[in-house]
Amino acid sequence: MATKTFIIAELSANHNGSKQTALDSIRAAKQAGADAIKIQTYTADTLTLNCDKPDFVLGKGLWKGETLYSLYQKAYTPWEWHEEIFKVAHEEGLICFSTPFDKTAVDLLENLNSPIYKIASFEITDIPLIQYIASKHKPIILSTGIAMEEDIQLALDTIRGEGCNDITLLKCTSAYPAPIEDANLLTIPDMRKRFGVKVGLSDHTEGTTVPIAAVALGAEVVEKHFIIDRSIGGPDSAFSMEAPEFKAMVDGIRQVEKALGEVKYPTEPSKIKGREFCRSLYVAQPMRKGDIITEENVRSVRPGYGLHPKYLSELIGHKVNSDLEVGDRMSWDVVE
Repeated sequence: MATKTFIIAELSANHNGSKQTALDSIRAAKQAGADAIKIQTYTADTLTLNCDKPDFVLGKGLWKGETLYSLYQKAYTPWEWHEEIFKVAHEEGLICFSTPFDKTAVDLLENLNSPIYKIASFEITDIPLIQYIASKHKPIILSTGIAMEEDIQLALDTIRGEGCNDITLLKCTSAYPAPIEDANLLTIPDMRKRFGVKVGLSDHTEGTTVPIAAVALGAEVVEKHFIIDRSIGGPDSAFSMEAPEFKAMVDGIRQVEKALGEVKYPTEPSKIKGREFCRSLYVAQPMRKGDIITEENVRSVRPGYGLHPKYLSELIGHKVNSDLEVGDRMSWDVVE
């Protein structure tokens, strides 16, 4: 059987400022088939500066005109919610973990016994943060959306330098939503080979096609933004899945896992379904004892109970040692 894909429902800002919505979303994600719920642990002050200079104002996309500070103020998950979020997720049988954005966030998550750490793609260059996270020796999931190859390698070297080797790289396109033609899913098997780690997908495209295809290409982790109701709005609502869509994705992934199965080359013909309908050698014209075998009186036809067709050229020119009827199986026993 194929490895069971670890499917993460990313809550991000989709609580829209309501703790009850956050808790309801966790329960809905469980019903939709998620294996884990992921949140983000930051405040506007741990991520950026309260500044409206041009560098700090978004110039395009969904959040055009917003300052980074105002966006993160609206999107953050209050730290005082974290304990209850972890508790409810545990009650639902979901793994709960988070993306920390500074050392104080890591410390909070350590106190909550977070079992995994996610590093966001925009933090892949924050080597001091990555080093601190890796020092906790928990499994690390690392998104690569804005990363060059050298960024990925430096992050991996930093993580491994702390003695942490349980690493999963996520192919990610850092656009919100991401155009499907920018998914470049063939990077997934290449990342496994190039960096020697587990691989997966953090997906911001619309629909289920990209995550399902990613699993077929070897993704072991799929992360998708989850929202209980897109109509509530919020910074991430436009590229998040509601429960029915998420369930359709999960179902599609589980079907692909079944289809992937295992590497298998059958060795016992009797155990191969339909093998009896392959070609084999049969008598195609009546033959008398002493007749010479030709391409006209012995042919390769269906079904497959006769001699293997690879022997036809070897048989031609030999005589048969008994009378044969049309439809008799050809075998070495009737050859002189």
